[in-house]
Amino acid sequence: MNNVSVVAPDAGEVIDLGGARIRILEDGSTTAHRLGIGEITLAPHTEGPPQHRHSLHDEGFYVVSGTARFTVGESRYDAPAGTLAMIPPGAPHTFANPGDEPVVMINTFTPDLYVRYFQDLRDTMAAGQEMTPQVVGEVMGRYGTVAATDFA
Repeated sequence: MNNVSVVAPDAGEVIDLGGARIRILEDGSTTAHRLGIGEITLAPHTEGPPQHRHSLHDEGFYVVSGTARFTVGESRYDAPAGTLAMIPPGAPHTFANPGDEPVVMINTFTPDLYVRYFQDLRDTMAAGQEMTPQVVGEVMGRYGTVAATDFA
């Protein structure tokens, strides 16, 4: 029999990263690691990670509420609720919430590899490490991700 995953609104692993809260909806265990899904909530006026590139997974962002700002290379996109941004491997990108209301997005990872990034980042913070660009870059590097320094 196939296992089915149903995640209630108050369930899922919650990872608090300060201005960003990630709720893991699918860690890959139901999808044979083909897909991971998280719900990201960004507090108002929150910058996201430094612009970066993934080499091992596609990443998708569906804006549920608020308006996110995506920066892809030198282009900026304000993305209101209902917007989908798909980021293929190699594309430099970041996201932020420049507005006064929280932003909620559904974030997909194909395959699920990057779910572990958020868990590792949380554990690094809990160990007392300051989240410098070097520390964040080291954690990203574990998951085939590098800073896009040509757009920093």
